[in-house]
Amino acid sequence: MFKGKKYFNFNKNTKMKLLVYAIVIGMFWIKMSYIQTSIFDLGVENTNQALILAFNPLSSILLIFGLGILLAGRKGMLVSYILGSLIMYANILFYREYSDFITIPMLEQVANLAGMGSSITNIMAPTDAFLFIDVLIAAFLLFYLKPERLQLFLPKRREGLILAIVAIPLFLVNLAWAETERTDLLERTFDRNKLVKFIGLINYHVYDAVLQGRTEMQRTLADSNELVPVINYLNETSTPSSDKYEGIIEGKNVIAISLESTQEFVVGKELHGQELTPYFNDLKEEGIYFDNFYHQVKQGRTSDSEFLLANSMYPLNRGAVFFTHSSNEYEAMPEVLGNNGYSTSVMHANDKTFWNRNVMYDSLGIDEFYSKQDYKVTEENSYGWGLLDENFFAQSLEKMKKLEEPFYTRMITLTNHYPFTLPEDKKLIEEGNTSSATLNRYFQTIRYQDQALKQFVEAFKQSELYDNTILMIYGDHFGISENHQKAMGEYLGKDINEFEQFQLQQVPLLFYGKGIEPQENHTVGGQVDLRPTLMNMLGIEDNNPIQFGHDLLSEERRQLMITRDGDFASEKYVGIQGSCYDRQTGEKIESEKCEPFFKQAKEELTMSDSVIYGDLLRYLDETKVVEPIDEQEKQKQEN
Repeated sequence: MFKGKKYFNFNKNTKMKLLVYAIVIGMFWIKMSYIQTSIFDLGVENTNQALILAFNPLSSILLIFGLGILLAGRKGMLVSYILGSLIMYANILFYREYSDFITIPMLEQVANLAGMGSSITNIMAPTDAFLFIDVLIAAFLLFYLKPERLQLFLPKRREGLILAIVAIPLFLVNLAWAETERTDLLERTFDRNKLVKFIGLINYHVYDAVLQGRTEMQRTLADSNELVPVINYLNETSTPSSDKYEGIIEGKNVIAISLESTQEFVVGKELHGQELTPYFNDLKEEGIYFDNFYHQVKQGRTSDSEFLLANSMYPLNRGAVFFTHSSNEYEAMPEVLGNNGYSTSVMHANDKTFWNRNVMYDSLGIDEFYSKQDYKVTEENSYGWGLLDENFFAQSLEKMKKLEEPFYTRMITLTNHYPFTLPEDKKLIEEGNTSSATLNRYFQTIRYQDQALKQFVEAFKQSELYDNTILMIYGDHFGISENHQKAMGEYLGKDINEFEQFQLQQVPLLFYGKGIEPQENHTVGGQVDLRPTLMNMLGIEDNNPIQFGHDLLSEERRQLMITRDGDFASEKYVGIQGSCYDRQTGEKIESEKCEPFFKQAKEELTMSDSVIYGDLLRYLDETKVVEPIDEQEKQKQEN
């Protein structure tokens, strides 16, 4: 029986123990508050948000410490302190590079860490050691203070239970308070920045675990009926492909070149009076170049861009499809091309397990994967992430000459990758002079990549492949994150606000080859549009109805690009987190003009997610495709 008087008898030893509790919890609270306010840029807009941010660590701290005490006493409390500190530090490293927070699906990608040594080292800072001084203090307080009275410091298990229980109403208070600033907060799972700002980093991870459990259930409970509204929606919103460009490259080989971390802002730009991409500047004048084309990746980065190209579906908001849903049923573009007589391959001089490519490529219908083991990789021809681009291009071209034609192959470059370093003899331009060392080095790797591309294309033009092959060259994702806005503004000579940062997500796209008439195309599009564009140019009927992209060359296409965050760019407007901008001027305008596009963005992302989470393409053969009804036929039926 619980005896309150006995339990709350605050003698000297009990007071000492409670003081240790208070100091340990207080240190962790201060540490978490410092990280959330000073290291993460959470965009606190008013005093109320600042107070929420200061309050939100408490419930999570009581929860993890309570569970630690409940399971293992003072040892458990220290373990909780250490684990909590490591979780925060892992997020710090991830945030420095990606301006985002770790999700459980991302933790499944630890195999990638083997190839990220130099990147992680560059992200870490010597001052990070100070973030763990408090761990030593906590260990001292819990284990070494007054060792002769150690038994008196053993926390009682029921004290842990009380702490864990108290955490629940505190979280509910936190959530209700946060809802005064952002309604339906927990439904906005795409906005991890706001989740951390309003409920705290550790509570965010707890909620992420709940989302992961929900995700696992989604596939188990899915059925074919869930595919019907997706097909109907895509039929209703479909636009005709281009008649003019249909089949213009029929029967030709396709080489898709994915340029690592390449953004459109470097095209046509100079540094120290020298062009950053002199060869590409000329090359784009000889093909179809798109200057309003955006990447649409999320946490999967390059693998997300591969997924977008292959499937014309959006990547996931959490983790990478290549890891989380590699066993799904897909009717991907490589598979369709294979069914139409093409041999399909990928060339990438990295470990075949990176991004789980060796597994996912089978699901996408790729016949051959030329990975690191298929290239001659030596200390002399490699640097940083691996084989230098010029060597990768040269060796890949020799492999292509032996491919069975017609072929489709995708090349993924490596050198222009964070931390953007080069050997001295490959630096063709001086570093930049902005306040960001990352951006300064980026200019050098971009310039080198352009030179490597020149060597490849010129050799390609002299080969027998040239007459019957087209190149599709595109940037896979951003290279410079929003953490470098100040430096980017210094280089571009303007303030990088929310709108300008959004525009920096544009990446180059060029179709080049014999028989392609040059043009600069200003249509607004994204990577989800690549598959329908390329398949129409090849003149191949693509019967997979689950595609969210539209032919970029169609005069009747919808000009709408949707990001994974639910933002968008249309012909006239740009919508960012509820704010509306004029796309031409960058000026903020009334939000009502953007509301229909925000609604459509949310609808499409939800549908795409449902297909992936439910593995719904496995039901495609048994699902009736509802053909769209034209207006005249609709009137006849109504009459």
